[in-house]
Amino acid sequence: MSLLDAFRVAIRAIAANGLRSVLTTLGMVIGVGSVIVLVAVGQGAQKGVQDSIRGLGQDLIFLQPAAQAGGGDRGGARGAAGSGNSLTQADADALAASGIPGIKTVAPQDSANAQLISPASNQQATMIGVTDTYPAARGVTVADGTFVTTNDLSTRALSIVLGPALAAELFPDGNAVGQQVRISRGPNNVNLKVEGVTAPKGGSGGGVFDSYAYVPLTTLLQRLQNNRGGNGQVFVDQINIQTAPGVNQAAMKAAVTDFLVNRHNVSTPDFTIQSQDDLLGAAGSVSRTLSILLGSIAGISLVVGAIGVMNIMLVSVTERTREIGIRRAVGARGRDIVLQFVTEALALCIGGGLLGTYIGVALALGIDGRDVAGDTMHTVVQPWSIAVAFGVAAGIGFLSGSYPAYRASRLDPIVALRNE
Repeated sequence: MSLLDAFRVAIRAIAANGLRSVLTTLGMVIGVGSVIVLVAVGQGAQKGVQDSIRGLGQDLIFLQPAAQAGGGDRGGARGAAGSGNSLTQADADALAASGIPGIKTVAPQDSANAQLISPASNQQATMIGVTDTYPAARGVTVADGTFVTTNDLSTRALSIVLGPALAAELFPDGNAVGQQVRISRGPNNVNLKVEGVTAPKGGSGGGVFDSYAYVPLTTLLQRLQNNRGGNGQVFVDQINIQTAPGVNQAAMKAAVTDFLVNRHNVSTPDFTIQSQDDLLGAAGSVSRTLSILLGSIAGISLVVGAIGVMNIMLVSVTERTREIGIRRAVGARGRDIVLQFVTEALALCIGGGLLGTYIGVALALGIDGRDVAGDTMHTVVQPWSIAVAFGVAAGIGFLSGSYPAYRASRLDPIVALRNE
């Protein structure tokens, strides 16, 4: 029996039991489609997290204070990570002047929450105290007006720059630049003039920037909150270091750590340091685990589909015992019988795999960018997920048909012909 003859026989057998064949194939359709959709969801989540981290800027290293040490004779409770006062504006200035090869920009920052009040609305927002080096380090651009300048820093100017989402909330008419915003933060109530509105960064991560407000670092530290130490040092909660492209960030972290440890005259770092590569690696590891988990869950449906195919093929062998006996009696060899039933199983599984691939890709593309439970769903259809799902479907067809085909080939022709 040729492969073409086996295919023709398989199609006739499948058509003769149409409903049963459709229900059997449905298991493969659901399995293949589920693998493609769930892997696309996992890959979309991974891409979203990576885009969010890349939206922070390019080639960045982040320095933050260590946790505040507990007090008292018994140690007391430690503060949260970043709660200590170990990084200062002077540290940032020293790093900028250190001459460490590869440092491109140093941008200290400090943050505080406040209520922003305009004539039209009010909004709770995060204010970031920044210097004029911040836009270059963090990839922030101004769409209207100007950003914080060196003159604003030296004069502790009562000025503010709004993210586009925040500007739209406070000034619905679109004319934010030149307007006054009142800042209410505890006992501090200050009027600030809007000097600029930043350009949208977009995306799930960059969208946070769209709701920030930026003020001169000196204004935040000395007019809106008293964040000075007893020795006059000005504390900050983060120092951003942008490195030159291609710089080994692990080596840069080591150089910056050694510099600050010596500067602070401590034996162990009193700060934490992370690179953008560290964040991408951690996020990628979590996302890959999520993709594997989702793919494994979907793979269960493929296993269920395989069991269904094998079950139907065993039933088919039992029902067609007399047919097998006739074929053997007229000269069909055992391998011809094996080819017949394996081809039938492959036709069911490959057909289901093709249909499942089409449905899975269509669903993945259809839900991309749609709101699901209040969040925007992003999917990324990976060619390898299609290849794996379809390959598994074909493999399942071969394996599921092999045992029933082997049983069919071992039937004694005389015994098979007696079957009613």
